[in-house]
Amino acid sequence: MRYTGLEAFLAEGKSALAKGPVALVFAEDAVEIDTTIRHHQQSGFAAVVVFVAPVFDIAPDVADTVHRVDYDPTAEDAVPAAVNAVIAAAPGVWLFYCYNAEYLFYPFCETRSVAEMLAFHAEERRDAMLTYVVDLYADDLDRFPDAVSLDHAHLDRSGYYALARTDPANHDHPKERQLDFFGGLRWRFEEHVPATRRKIDRIALFRARPGLALRPDHTFSDEEYNTYACPWHNNLTAALVSFRTAKALKRNPGSTFDIQTFAWHNSTPFEWHSRQLLDLGLMEPGQWF
Repeated sequence: MRYTGLEAFLAEGKSALAKGPVALVFAEDAVEIDTTIRHHQQSGFAAVVVFVAPVFDIAPDVADTVHRVDYDPTAEDAVPAAVNAVIAAAPGVWLFYCYNAEYLFYPFCETRSVAEMLAFHAEERRDAMLTYVVDLYADDLDRFPDAVSLDHAHLDRSGYYALARTDPANHDHPKERQLDFFGGLRWRFEEHVPATRRKIDRIALFRARPGLALRPDHTFSDEEYNTYACPWHNNLTAALVSFRTAKALKRNPGSTFDIQTFAWHNSTPFEWHSRQLLDLGLMEPGQWF
């Protein structure tokens, strides 16, 4: 189904939001749109909604199985605006959002669906899940000048860290159970990344409810949604492996000529398996076994 814009989707596409979890994919360019859709369909999302400019094509085998919304995700604050509109239209539904060339991984995702994981997460009285955006990049930029290659994807196996998230209202006390996470290409090439965009944490999975709003910095208006765990034990976390930063660094004229390779001594091939991300500490199963 294709819709001529966000308003048309909200008016005519209510069936897509009737039952979760629902994946919202924001395609900023033509890179790996189809594989992004297929990956999340295979993960078990009840519906996949793709927000994409009309000039980009979607492969016929997936075009008939998604809800396509004509939309420009690159406009200022376009993504939070669309997410918030869907939140208002789908109270109680689990939602997920990502960009093209980003792929959700969670513990045991090879054998368990995302709906199973969220059912367990909800039983722990959690309405949101922290995801780490883990940068992927091609190992050879001469062969892959846009830094994207699924078959030759690499990631950093170390160099990740967290800092206490300060509370603007009380600088002496950081926010409870909230951290700012850093690492990957945004850390290694931070001179090319604005300070406000260096964090790699995103609350990509959450349950919609009235009044909830996504802010431009990928945090929510409800502070409990921004926490990494509940007060009594650690919870599930997930990873969002992403070519987005690598693409941007090679596309930006201010950085592309300064970067001959993203590979370094801590690069390792990405195995496209949740076990690798668990072993590297880039997500954790919490109490889910």
